[in-house]
Amino acid sequence: MSVEGFDIARSLVGERFPEARAAWLGGSTVLGKATSTSDLDVSVLLAGPPAPYRESLRYREWPVELFVHTEEAMRHFVAEDRKARRPATLRLIGCSVILLDNDGSGEYLHERCAAQLAAGPEPLTAAELRSARYGITDRLDDLAGCADDDERLLIAADLWRATADLLLTGHRHWTGTGKWLHRELADFDRHTGAEYAKTLADGVRAVARGDTEPILEIVTQVLDIFGGRYFDGFTVQGPT
Repeated sequence: MSVEGFDIARSLVGERFPEARAAWLGGSTVLGKATSTSDLDVSVLLAGPPAPYRESLRYREWPVELFVHTEEAMRHFVAEDRKARRPATLRLIGCSVILLDNDGSGEYLHERCAAQLAAGPEPLTAAELRSARYGITDRLDDLAGCADDDERLLIAADLWRATADLLLTGHRHWTGTGKWLHRELADFDRHTGAEYAKTLADGVRAVARGDTEPILEIVTQVLDIFGGRYFDGFTVQGPT
């Protein structure tokens, strides 16, 4: 972790939130994944207004993302994380360094979020699994029948996302979006000895070169783990 980043984040909290109960620095800076364009992800706990809100700013030339919570707001976002199986707030608090802890809530909430992260998300319901299988099957058919190079590439990218999401959530592993989906898949591979992150990415690259077979093969392999292709008989109940 960047010592300078920690000092900048702590100075920001002290200057802007003298009444804060607790504050944490999370994100890529703490996880050792920071790049030249990474920002500081700073979460702050207040007793009440002006929280909750989110703000993007620059502080001493550093880009900063501020997540300002009350305890009630934090509980809401943690619940949303668990529902979506994407641990944004859970990770920002559970995989963080504590910048400030005036009443013990900093350590308590850090440990609580870390424990929920370690426990993983809830298993997919039968309906969620059927929906995921159907969606991937539909995309596979679209890719196999597509004659347009640009469309094939876009379908392949969507297949990468949907397949990675099924692989992770189907194994009760957290999922994500964008780069975090790839990072979660790489983490899954490290724990299981698999190579799905590389194989799926290689499949998309192959489609860009005009070859659809690699991604069709790996996606079918993943589908087979969860019962295989699913089209006939898929139904979704409409609103009543």
